[in-house]
Amino acid sequence: MIIQAFNQPAAASRYRPQSAASPSGATDPTESLQIQVGAPVGLTGGQEMSTAPFVAEVGLVTALHAGAPAAGLPGAVLASMIDHTLLKPDATASQIKTLCAEARQHKFASVCVQPGRVALAARELQGSGVMVCTVVGFPHGATSPEGKAAETRQALKDGADEIDMVINVGKLKDRDDAAVQRDIEAVVEAAGGHTVKVILETSLLTDEEKVRACQLSVAAGADFVKTSTGFAGGGATVEDIALMRRTVGPELGVKASGGVRDNQTANLMIQAGATRIGASSSVAIVQGAVVQGGGY
Repeated sequence: MIIQAFNQPAAASRYRPQSAASPSGATDPTESLQIQVGAPVGLTGGQEMSTAPFVAEVGLVTALHAGAPAAGLPGAVLASMIDHTLLKPDATASQIKTLCAEARQHKFASVCVQPGRVALAARELQGSGVMVCTVVGFPHGATSPEGKAAETRQALKDGADEIDMVINVGKLKDRDDAAVQRDIEAVVEAAGGHTVKVILETSLLTDEEKVRACQLSVAAGADFVKTSTGFAGGGATVEDIALMRRTVGPELGVKASGGVRDNQTANLMIQAGATRIGASSSVAIVQGAVVQGGGY
């Protein structure tokens, strides 16, 4: 693992490929996976995934990692890869302010809040270098492309820097790939160059559907693929992150969200190919504490 600092404004932060090469041996992304702590992700039969570096670029820190050990990234680097998240429908203004204060203190990549809280978060984080992320078509993804585009434009007007949109799961299962791609493209176009992450809701999908969703996200011009909303059961798994990374190659970011509540799990996700973590237990993650119970 190489940690490389460079001077770039946080507003420009997004995943960028370090190499355009495809992962070696990735002819069938749905092949079963073998995950071993402290080793690169491999395929059954001993075939090893390419260790060409990929980049998680947030603010002033770029983490170049190729099979980074699960023992852990330095706290500041790990913090810079976390979207500090509060998406509960009953979240209060006071809780959003606390979320933002924690993000300022620990220098998380962003806070991720509901669209109605974007303006508040933007005010709280002004001048901090911490981005504001919000969700579109959340949590079911079943709204129209036009509705998602309108949500995106309003969120940007209110001060959002990044958009996490939910894919239309039903149309993906219908195999209406053209409609799914148009849905993503509508948000990408409305975002006007701002980072767009596509939430696949992996707990509802087969491996074949996960691969197809990733491929459609690439074709539509998205910047990231993301596992989960946290509202449909399940969450991020090492196997799903590895599958998503193998499918999109080094060209997109991969965000692990849902059920990532401790430092070890976060580092396992990064080892498997994640370049961003979505979590409500972000402070515990960077401090190495153990969180009991639920949470995003």
